[in-house]
Amino acid sequence: MTEQAAPPLLPLDEDWESALAVVAHPDDLEYGAAAAIARWTAQGKRIGYVMVTSGEAGIDSLEPEKCRTVRESEELASAALVGVDVVEFLGHPDGVVEYGPRLRRDIARTVRRHRPEIVITTNFRDTYGGVFPNQADHIAVGRATLDAVRDAGNRWVFRELTAEGHQPWGGVRQVWAAGSPDARHAVDTTDHFAAGVVSLQAHKAYLKGLGGDPANVAAFLEPMARAAGEGLGVRYASSFEVFSLRF
Repeated sequence: MTEQAAPPLLPLDEDWESALAVVAHPDDLEYGAAAAIARWTAQGKRIGYVMVTSGEAGIDSLEPEKCRTVRESEELASAALVGVDVVEFLGHPDGVVEYGPRLRRDIARTVRRHRPEIVITTNFRDTYGGVFPNQADHIAVGRATLDAVRDAGNRWVFRELTAEGHQPWGGVRQVWAAGSPDARHAVDTTDHFAAGVVSLQAHKAYLKGLGGDPANVAAFLEPMARAAGEGLGVRYASSFEVFSLRF
């Protein structure tokens, strides 16, 4: 039996001006999505980053409180390389993020403050392509982000946010999950693949802690970008699962 080819990927809608990326850890966006973000900031779009944790449990040889400072610094540098100058850290504990009202509320607060049209997160399915299991924080944050976007538009959910001065925001049109095995959309990153590479290379301490070599980052990212590019009919692309919030 011959293996069926994957269906073509559809181009993402780029008729928007502002986006907010909400992920679990520093470095999550750099495994593919950062090249797309470099494309969009080059177009003049405004994009902010929100890290639910500071990735403080991510380097075995470094105690969390010291690691926190290192990883926040690396993320700030990484974001700047793709044109993002707004990076926030919510301070949830790395490795044990829990889906629930507190997480939804904290993300809804950021959505109300930033008032984006598009919200970006990362894959929150159970696996990557049915083989490699996803990490618990990714799953919790992605699910909470999708729900928090709707919470942000409902004045009767998390009423304390309104009391804080954060008025409801129902202007998010879509949530995009980068690298999802159920991705059906993609964006051409051929001209910005190199920016995505250097943004991941900026996480030097983290990569070293994993036993990786920053010099090999391009070789790691290239097959994923090429596979998405084939689906879109270009050299390189970043793929996303799209959740529409408007009929």
